Amino acid sequence: MNKNTYNIAIIGAGKIGETICDLLLTSGDYHVTLTDSNAALLERIPDHPMLSRCHLDINDADGLRTLLQAQFAVLSATPFYLTHLIAEAAHDTGTHYLDLTEDVASTERVLELAATARSAMIPQCGLAPGFISIVTMDIAREFDALETIRMCVGALPQYPSNALNYNLTWSTDGVINEYCEPCVCIEKGQKVLSPALENLQHFSLDGINYETFNTSGGIGTLTDTLAGKVSNLSYQTIRYPGHRDVMKILLQDLRLSERRDLLKDVLENSVPATMQDVVLIFVTVSGRQEGRLIQKTYANKIYGMEINGVPRSAIQITTASSICATLDLLVAGQLPDQGLVRQEDIPLQIFLQNRFGSAYQIHHPQALGGASA
Repeated sequence: MNKNTYNIAIIGAGKIGETICDLLLTSGDYHVTLTDSNAALLERIPDHPMLSRCHLDINDADGLRTLLQAQFAVLSATPFYLTHLIAEAAHDTGTHYLDLTEDVASTERVLELAATARSAMIPQCGLAPGFISIVTMDIAREFDALETIRMCVGALPQYPSNALNYNLTWSTDGVINEYCEPCVCIEKGQKVLSPALENLQHFSLDGINYETFNTSGGIGTLTDTLAGKVSNLSYQTIRYPGHRDVMKILLQDLRLSERRDLLKDVLENSVPATMQDVVLIFVTVSGRQEGRLIQKTYANKIYGMEINGVPRSAIQITTASSICATLDLLVAGQLPDQGLVRQEDIPLQIFLQNRFGSAYQIHHPQALGGASA
């Protein structure tokens, strides 16, 4: 980074927003204005000479635009249903915009705004969507012709101990949304919508069995980028075996997909959160190389660790590191500074060489599959 200090607004002071804030402040290159409507969340963040706190309701359109006018970029770490408000304010003020949303409708709104933006609009800068698209495209470019791409990501407890084989590791709203909304994918060359929780599959990594099934949002913009270039493209969530069946009972048989607030209350008061998680990334790409049918696989596990003296979960580390790396690349002039920037347009090598993106470096030789990582 250069010697300039950049003003950055982070909207959302939850677990991910707090981690983003810590990473950027520690770098010494960013002055952060951390913003939330919950004053208690803001006050628990330790003081720092390059930190400002802003107690603001995002629905206050004038207040939000006034805040953003003084910022180089705004990073949205809010629930998905607030994404469009921040994107619209960033568009109006010419502020660079980055988000973490997995919500398809929210992303479509960002894509609309990007067409007339004076600044960079970079949606889906997290793990999935986000890094998963970067690594998938890195593998896909090695093929002369693509046939099938299967993208799988999961944030799992290291020590599952309940019937769900699951602990809450990130946004409950986000989990419910991806389990309920339709999934965009490509089947036999056609872009289609598939129901969430379907297409159950299995794989094994390091002697542990996992299941995968369709969930919404993680595929990002790849269905548009790879339209006409791949026969089958899907995104699936990774869980321990049996999880999908229990969730189908709750969401479909008990119809809690129609009562999401109730389901959120049940999950948050019954399923403990954990910091002892592991993020799994598993991508397989098959296609033709020099006339031969070839499959290449990328697999990686990332564990929680202590950062700057604070224990961070794997999902905090991967999500926050990804959006911070994207911001760094934007500041360094390695990404376009106007209009839409898709995750799959970011070269894997420059991402991994970044100080924040290096969190994704593979440290397990047995996990190396075929990507250039």
